[in-house]
Amino acid sequence: MKLSVCIPYKARLDNLAIALEALARQTMPASDFEVIIGAMEYSTELIALCAGFRDRLNLVTACSSREFHIPRARNLAMRNAVGEVIVQIDADTMLAPEALQRLYDHCFAFGQRVCAVGQVVGYDNNTGGDIESVELRPYEEHLAALQSMASAPGWPSDPRFRVEHNIPWAFAWTGLIALPAAAVAADRLYFDESFRGWGNDDLEWGYRVCASGMPIALRADVYGLHLPHPRNAAANRLTGKANADRFLRKWPARDVELVHLAGDTRANGLWPSYRASLARASDAAALGVAVGAADGGAALLIGVPLDDADKPVGPEHLACFDVQADVRILPLTGIALPFEPGEVASCRIGPRIRRLPATYRDAVLAEAERVSQRVIVDEDHGIADGGVIADGGVIADGGAVVDDDRS
Repeated sequence: MKLSVCIPYKARLDNLAIALEALARQTMPASDFEVIIGAMEYSTELIALCAGFRDRLNLVTACSSREFHIPRARNLAMRNAVGEVIVQIDADTMLAPEALQRLYDHCFAFGQRVCAVGQVVGYDNNTGGDIESVELRPYEEHLAALQSMASAPGWPSDPRFRVEHNIPWAFAWTGLIALPAAAVAADRLYFDESFRGWGNDDLEWGYRVCASGMPIALRADVYGLHLPHPRNAAANRLTGKANADRFLRKWPARDVELVHLAGDTRANGLWPSYRASLARASDAAALGVAVGAADGGAALLIGVPLDDADKPVGPEHLACFDVQADVRILPLTGIALPFEPGEVASCRIGPRIRRLPATYRDAVLAEAERVSQRVIVDEDHGIADGGVIADGGVIADGGAVVDDDRS
């Protein structure tokens, strides 16, 4: 078996019917791939739908009555896969007829160890407000729309394929993504089931795929269509934010905090200039966040100049802490912090933060105010007035910096 196509599922029968129809019409022979549905429900309607494809697909349905969330459903499907390559798609992804054959031939036919990301076009359904109901058209109409987009001047139309790819894991959306099954088993590349609801569980998974040493490659010639479906936008934003916070707490790193601030697609475009800004501001390789104790309470110092190994360039930068040996350095600028509101007693903002572009400067100040009960802003004597802080050494109680100029 060359491919195992894994689909998480609950209560999206109309979408799944079209997704399965698209799989049944692949140019790859049905004997070369299997389809595994990780279903978090016991549903006679689902079984009836699957039975309709018994002569057209090698279809397996793994069912569980446990509470639905997407990482659990994906893992349920993956753990029942027997193919050489795991392909993750969504129940609302309709693959182009050539997608699976191209994916295998161009990315995995010679045993390559790569994570291949295909286009999923038509994600407009994920923007804007709530969608209470949709009218799904027949498969042929969706296919005609997809083929029309693929031949239009604006192709590729997936936004990830139209910007520079600088942060590999940030484009690891699970609408269409594939990697060797052996790598999943060897590096335990299953989804983290502590991520609940919509958003960021796939990016955190992609972060670990990238950390395993596997390259993440975009393949514009492998693509599918995102099918419309009902959506609760407010609920998605709520769980997406909680999952983004969980991601940053689990993996505090500069690329993660930039994606947290700017979003995955925009962060990829910003990454080179962001790193250059950190080097200019720090007079070193980058800036970091020191975590320790000051005056007996939990304290942060944002803006510690770090070398290429993410070590402070000199011990004098940690003089504000009670015991320097107990200080922990996070490779973060501070534009997003892995702490709860008011979690730390005090936060000192080092003078080099003033040298950052205004967007990042303001983000650091906002995060310091959010997580700290008391904020201290140090002055940079090497910068003229007119920066983000009018007067150095400003102290704010209650999580609000005073006398600052945000213009």
